[in-house]
Amino acid sequence: MTENRIGIIDIGSNSVRLVIYERTAGGAHRVIDGGKRPARLSERIDDNGALTREALVELFATLNHFRLICAHNQVGHVRAVATAAIRNATNQQEVLSAIRSECGFEVELLSGEDEASFGFLGMINAMDVHDGFLVDIGGGSTEVSLFRGRELVRSISFPFGCVSLHRRFAGKGELNAEGLQSLERMVAEVVKSAGWLTASPGLPLIGVGGTARALGKIHQAAVKYPFSQTHNYPLTGSAVDELFTELFNTPLDKRRKFPGLSKDRADVIVPGIAVLRVLFRSLKTTHYRICGSGLRDGLFHATRFPGRPRHQDPLSFSVQNISALHQAAPPQHTMQVNRLALQLYDELRPIHLFAGRERLLLDAASSLFRIGASIDYYDYAKHTFYLIVNSHLNGLSHREILMIAAIASYKSKSRVRQQLAEYKELLNDSDFEAIYKLGMLLQLSAALDRSETQAIGRLETECKSNQMLLHPVRFNGSLTLEKREVDGLAADFKKQWGVAPQLCVSDYM
Repeated sequence: MTENRIGIIDIGSNSVRLVIYERTAGGAHRVIDGGKRPARLSERIDDNGALTREALVELFATLNHFRLICAHNQVGHVRAVATAAIRNATNQQEVLSAIRSECGFEVELLSGEDEASFGFLGMINAMDVHDGFLVDIGGGSTEVSLFRGRELVRSISFPFGCVSLHRRFAGKGELNAEGLQSLERMVAEVVKSAGWLTASPGLPLIGVGGTARALGKIHQAAVKYPFSQTHNYPLTGSAVDELFTELFNTPLDKRRKFPGLSKDRADVIVPGIAVLRVLFRSLKTTHYRICGSGLRDGLFHATRFPGRPRHQDPLSFSVQNISALHQAAPPQHTMQVNRLALQLYDELRPIHLFAGRERLLLDAASSLFRIGASIDYYDYAKHTFYLIVNSHLNGLSHREILMIAAIASYKSKSRVRQQLAEYKELLNDSDFEAIYKLGMLLQLSAALDRSETQAIGRLETECKSNQMLLHPVRFNGSLTLEKREVDGLAADFKKQWGVAPQLCVSDYM
């Protein structure tokens, strides 16, 4: 067994999930294994409110299967939690005792407030959002939290979820118009009874959990969205309403084949989105945003970093994690290129006049530009682009992730257009111009440490006419390699920036 591996088991009302996290020798964290089994525990309650024996037998089989996966991966610590289905069962203590004896897991029974707190932790560590409502629609409960200034203000757990609502209002059939109306009326009344929920209009609704992720996937399939991630995916109220109407009017047998929707969620997706829509209207939120991180991620952070589970800067944390996962270049070289890139960006401010988040994009790109060499040095730019697009760069929009990938792997304008061809609907002309400029600036920064010796301790710049003179005030050794590299890209740099860089080292050589 190794303490570098943590297993998180989430016994939910709709499904049971396992995620195994590993801390690598370089200090990075990654998911190395996992599993998911449908459970529908909220549907498998007898007349006395107890989980049925049949449900428990299946649950034991799933947990024992997960126990073997953990053993195979030599997991040092397993944290198993249970949510609404077991929490609300009249035989909850018997269930927990049976799991302990049959499977060997000591299961934590989370309260609704615990669910909301861990869900918030998972979300806030993965998104750059300061204020909003966080909504997690599970199988047997729904948690709604208000957060301000990236701090959890208040939360509430409602004793209904997509599975229990389907059971209550549709039975074994499909949810009809009358059942939908009753469901929406009930949810609206419950929300209204918690007055604080309706006292903060004008905030985004951040959706976590299976219902929210499914909604994002379905919409992306419907519009043929080119980017594969649902995390941080925005949706308008009208777009969700239109999609909901289509899902509701599609018979269940055909809904199972609905693009982007998994078969095991075909029946409960309608009551799940129905709850989201009622909350959207009642809370007077502005738009939806899908979050791919939630309860299990929050549990991981709380377990791995018990003293400080909150990360103040999600992007910085994920950039450091990705860098540690793909250690191909000497860290000192990457830090030097990053430092020079940001200095040159600041020095060239009168020329570029960027007023947005371009400096942040350059910061991330100049920290990740060599990660592709962990696959193959000779074509590392291509691999860098792929790794960035397919990694978890948190706190960014999809457009910004694409821009960072293109800046980090920049070779030429034509190469950028080719790389981004399938994503062009997410970018505008000014985005491409920013990529060209920042990509060229990153190339210059890398050239200034071509020897990878961090020879330049301090650099002063001076723009004269159509030249940018680079004066190394403090340096060690020869800068012959650096000068040749800078001279080699001067013409291309001038095309983008209007000035040609010149490394002034003749006086010192």
